[in-house]
Amino acid sequence: MRYLVLNVFAESRFGGNPLAVVEDASALSDDAMQAIARQFNLSETTFLLPSNRCAARVRIFTPSYELNFAGHPTLGSAEAVRMLGRAGDSFELELNAGPIPVRCEDGTWWLSANAAVSRPIAATRRELAETLGLGADALLEPRLWLDSGNEQALVPLARVEDVRACRPVPALVAEHCRNALGQPKVYVFARTPGGFESRYFAMTTSGVLYEDPGTGSAAANLGAWWQLVHGATPLRAEIRQGDAIERPCRLHLDVHDGVTRVGGRVRSVARGELEI
Repeated sequence: MRYLVLNVFAESRFGGNPLAVVEDASALSDDAMQAIARQFNLSETTFLLPSNRCAARVRIFTPSYELNFAGHPTLGSAEAVRMLGRAGDSFELELNAGPIPVRCEDGTWWLSANAAVSRPIAATRRELAETLGLGADALLEPRLWLDSGNEQALVPLARVEDVRACRPVPALVAEHCRNALGQPKVYVFARTPGGFESRYFAMTTSGVLYEDPGTGSAAANLGAWWQLVHGATPLRAEIRQGDAIERPCRLHLDVHDGVTRVGGRVRSVARGELEI
């Protein structure tokens, strides 16, 4: 059973967020997919399946659970589908969250995100500040749960230095940042001259806090946050993420006419075979 390894949001060969893609998962059970994702132990592994309405069906697994939507697995899977000759530069992928349009433009893959729903974060400003290891004056408004297929807590910060200074407390992340599915997740960001600098923290089901190098679903939710705050004002921005853990990612965010698109470069780095 063949697989690919690709780096998504990568400006260099070994930058970006790595993704394993199993080329044909038709013979795999749900438990087998989960076990393989745990074996790769990357932030996500995707499994390509036939689809009656899109170029491919894509299932996305972390080492702990399945996701309905995630950005870097979607873009990486799009490149894999094209590499395998199953589609060209523009098509749709069938995710659990629904069909997602993807398109390659001048070497950059873009996805069009679903519309997001929002709700307030119950934790107070001081509680979130303590969760992130920051002073309360570092947190801005509005702080919201946003869900365009993957619900995450979005916390705007006053300065890039505040983003870099975050030292989340695992017990407090578990207490204050659990989404509707019970998954602890928090995304922090601050404005830069060219866009945003961000970091994303989540926890495994075993309670281990980790930092994701490049999070396309959070970028999609940031696009929704922008629309809630700035209305119809268009946005074209670069999001810098992953530098804190030496996996630099560069994500592109485009918000125009109510549509959020997230983009990045995808680089193939390895091929192999699984022994099942």
